[in-house]
Amino acid sequence: MSSMFKWDVVDPAPGEPVGPRQRLSWGRTAGLGAQHVVAMFGATFVFPLVMGLDPNLAIMFSGICTILFLLICSNRVPSYLGTSASFVASVAAIRNQGGDSADVTGAIMIAGIVLLLVGVLVHFAGAGLIHKILPPAVTGAVVMLIGFNLAPVVAGIYWPQDQWIALLTATFMVCAAVLFPGFWSRIAVFLALIFGFVMSWVFDKVFGTINSVVPALGDKATEHDRLWAWSGVGKADWIGFPSGTLQDGVSVVHGPSFSLTFILLVLPGVIALIAENTGHVKAVAEMTGDDLDPYMGRAIGADGFATALASAFGGSPTTTYAENIGVMGATKVYSTAAYYVAAAVAILLGLCPKFGAVVNATPGGVLGGITVVLYGMIGLVGAKIWVENRVDFGDPVNMVGLAAGLIAGIGGVSLTFSDNFQLGGIALGTILVIVYFHLVNRGHHTGPTHRGADEVTHAL
Repeated sequence: MSSMFKWDVVDPAPGEPVGPRQRLSWGRTAGLGAQHVVAMFGATFVFPLVMGLDPNLAIMFSGICTILFLLICSNRVPSYLGTSASFVASVAAIRNQGGDSADVTGAIMIAGIVLLLVGVLVHFAGAGLIHKILPPAVTGAVVMLIGFNLAPVVAGIYWPQDQWIALLTATFMVCAAVLFPGFWSRIAVFLALIFGFVMSWVFDKVFGTINSVVPALGDKATEHDRLWAWSGVGKADWIGFPSGTLQDGVSVVHGPSFSLTFILLVLPGVIALIAENTGHVKAVAEMTGDDLDPYMGRAIGADGFATALASAFGGSPTTTYAENIGVMGATKVYSTAAYYVAAAVAILLGLCPKFGAVVNATPGGVLGGITVVLYGMIGLVGAKIWVENRVDFGDPVNMVGLAAGLIAGIGGVSLTFSDNFQLGGIALGTILVIVYFHLVNRGHHTGPTHRGADEVTHAL
């Protein structure tokens, strides 16, 4: 174990890469770790917010889970585990059906265990198994229906809270992500959050209160400041464990509750996580020049274990983060030592209740602007997987085999078995995509080897 924490200290020339088992001086390594924290920051606490979970707990577990991931992968796969977007649509469906936060984390915990088992299987059977069961045509369709299934969440919950702040925030985020140079474009979510906060403060000062429905304030429209929750920041402690209650009355730190109906709703997210992790390992291997295929199963299993662990305490699901691949691409420093620094900083942030109070004060209009872009990007990533893998829609296997599942998943079609059990939305759509595709795909060529799976998160 001690040899795992020995990195060769190097002082490279400009542009010369630093490998995973190398490091710069600890001072420069700490600076790089801080960059990784900033890169993962926005998305890692936005997604817990929109899932109704605690951002402080999510940040803390992202650090803990990153360390676990590095240990399981023997410090060979430089990665940060931030909050996953793959379950956001499923969580919305659970809450629409009356489930609370314990139901959410219980269902996600089972999904994490399933992902862990997939990782063990891949470790012993090889990555080729993934490509047979989940070829690009299927993976792209599942990712697309997960993303586009979120459209009603934006339209019905966040956007109406403050349409003009939402529009301004979305416009800023689009411009920042595309037009800002280098590293700044990679932290577009974080910058959009700051911009949204500032504009909300300006609007409160210039235009006064707004009349809209905020779920935390009740189910009827009320007059309120855009920054109505800011008063909680001053009352929060600087140091302490995540505590209190969530908006649905469940304790921030809580045990999971299990329901078969809700578990089936989240299992499609496992497919997206498999694609994310597979693509992440391939992307890192391409950047570092290392053969990381032997660590593919470990990476998938480590993410599954991390997701299950975080969910067991009320935390958010995890996934390897593309934002941090962007930092490595810009700096050419692939040292896992920098990720340990980032993980330590994240754990410290998670132990700062005042930070959590600031995050929880994010106005609904700001979340509306950010999520309308993020959710659309998740859906379009499915199309990008098709393009990257040259999926041929002139082939009826792809055109007809995927069609029904996409509409069922995006449109919320349901299949009722009894008063207590039904399949619908993402769960039913994913099942139809996989079953119909393999039902008619008898020896057909479905495209080249699975490329572009990393795009599931790299758009974020």
